[in-house]
Amino acid sequence: MNKGDQGTRQTTGPIGALVNVVRGFLIGMAELVPGISGGTVALVVGVYERLIDSGMSLMRGVKHLVGDRSQAKRTFAATDLVLIAALLAGMAIAVFSMAGTMANFVDNHAPIARALFLGMVAVSIYVPFSMVDRSEVKKRPWVWIVFAVAAALTFVGTGVTSATQESPSMPIVFVAAAVAVCALVLPGISGSFFLLAVGLYQPVMAAVADRDLGFMAVFAAGAMTGILLFVRVLDYLLENHRAVTLVTMAGLMLGSLRALWPWQDADANLLAPGADWPAMLGWFALGAAAVVVTLVAEHFLQKDDRDQVDKFTEHVE
Repeated sequence: MNKGDQGTRQTTGPIGALVNVVRGFLIGMAELVPGISGGTVALVVGVYERLIDSGMSLMRGVKHLVGDRSQAKRTFAATDLVLIAALLAGMAIAVFSMAGTMANFVDNHAPIARALFLGMVAVSIYVPFSMVDRSEVKKRPWVWIVFAVAAALTFVGTGVTSATQESPSMPIVFVAAAVAVCALVLPGISGSFFLLAVGLYQPVMAAVADRDLGFMAVFAAGAMTGILLFVRVLDYLLENHRAVTLVTMAGLMLGSLRALWPWQDADANLLAPGADWPAMLGWFALGAAAVVVTLVAEHFLQKDDRDQVDKFTEHVE
């Protein structure tokens, strides 16, 4: 990740921009589903670090606007604004078009939804591990203790639920949004599940579906505050403590699987598998297969991009 203002901007063509809109749509869909982290999906579709890096560069540019505008222009020029715009567009499409549908799916077909997403997240744990430098882990074997603690804390935390708040106050909505949006940049933590745990999932989904602009404005303000505060911390951790951070993310993802166990009661207590276990196994396999296909496709897309860069370099030389 680039810490300086003169970062390396990755050029995105029309097809690439369209692909990023689709990626944003998938991230937005994940943000609507309790138990699924938008950060996890960002990792799976291959834009996680680019998104964090671009977000940090954008914030640096805004900061420079106050003092050195020429520096701000250079910073914005080095920022992948096309990536940010495409992802935001895809997320907006997902949120505004699918909020009601996803809420109904999760509410009315909860076991199927959880089994499907369980398969997706279980396979996705591979992603942060694949980004870790093995030599760094060997130097710090204690990271596995951090992994276990992160998994245990998330496992316990996802067992907490709360009754739906019928008329939440706006300050509560603001603070909840600031916390929940951290899931957008932290794989393994589900913002929607946090909202469900504090009784705000249904009010937020209803506000989006009903286009309650006042409610959405307060939520958006809280979300922006949370991103501004948290992205800087995460950027520092990935730059200076990469292996520990990625292993911790994997632990968070592992612990979050508890929320996606298909058989549980209204209080999130885990139950034994029911007679429908063959069907649930099928949904689990479908979710896992979807992520495997995505990872394989992403691998070949990245390989193709690298080949094009190598050819361009050879031509220039």
